[in-house]
Amino acid sequence: MKITIQSKEETQKRRDRETILEVQNLKKYFPIKSGVLQRTSGYIKAVDGIDLSIYKGETIGIVGESGCGKSTFGRTIIRLYEPTGGQILFKGQNISHLSEAELRKNVRKNIQMIFQDPYASLNPRKTLKSIIQEPIQTHRLYSGKERTEKIQELLEKVGLSGTYMNRYPHEFSGGQRQRIGIARALALNPDVIIADEAVSALDVSIQAQIINLMQDLQAEFDLTYVFISHDLSVVRHISDRVGVLYLGKMMELAPKHSLFEEPLHPYSQALLSAVPVPRKRGQKKRERILLKGELPSPSNPPSGCVFHTRCPMATDQCKVEKPAFKEAKPNHFVACHLY
Repeated sequence: MKITIQSKEETQKRRDRETILEVQNLKKYFPIKSGVLQRTSGYIKAVDGIDLSIYKGETIGIVGESGCGKSTFGRTIIRLYEPTGGQILFKGQNISHLSEAELRKNVRKNIQMIFQDPYASLNPRKTLKSIIQEPIQTHRLYSGKERTEKIQELLEKVGLSGTYMNRYPHEFSGGQRQRIGIARALALNPDVIIADEAVSALDVSIQAQIINLMQDLQAEFDLTYVFISHDLSVVRHISDRVGVLYLGKMMELAPKHSLFEEPLHPYSQALLSAVPVPRKRGQKKRERILLKGELPSPSNPPSGCVFHTRCPMATDQCKVEKPAFKEAKPNHFVACHLY
């Protein structure tokens, strides 16, 4: 029998392509209630038919303007919001319609979330020990002494002293509170962490510290991140691939270097034109692309390509025909009639 020995690079490449989380035609619509009887008069289409495979050990960035559906997408795949349609697959298991008991037993401890506001996401009446041990108690992990040792270890992993566990959130700065939130997310040894604008509320210098911490923890615990942010510079630093959302739809998905160096979709080009980049001597200054008009309402998105009302390259075809999400270059997908 012939034995094939794989190189580290081949093994790493194979591992990186192992799908851990997948969404198929995912939709999340919020009903619009009106009148005395509060009847449904329409829907806000926050997430409208997204297909995405997330690979084990990678960081996938999700970007777009405010109101494009980024946070709703993150909260829907973790089932904080119930999906309106489509499927969510975790390690091949469809978790879209599992009961809360089934979710708690099979999924919750494997997918955790870091929230945007470190001031609002921590209970001010609880000590750090109570905050971090809450998910541990819910899933009945560790005994009393082991639990205390685990909490001390988690605090030290995120750069805080284990002696802080009897203190309250108001005794800490914003950056320290976000470290506490990260420690809580790590408490159950998850496979996937959804980071929803995890550094947007922090000062720039603190942002860098938190991003570096997240990368160190990812390497140590083999974590997979879904990193949601409007800050393209931060996304470029931490992500392996980047998906661009607009009105609840995926416009473009590509490895970060491919997307940032050669964006294909006009919307991606407009977003990236606003990002300041250092120029070499003699290099031409990047032209700023200003989008016309306002972001349409997700309750009444445009027909055809949802971006055609603001697109400088829109044609008559764009107004009536929805573009397919296709591979324009190797591993570079785009929803645009130009490709």
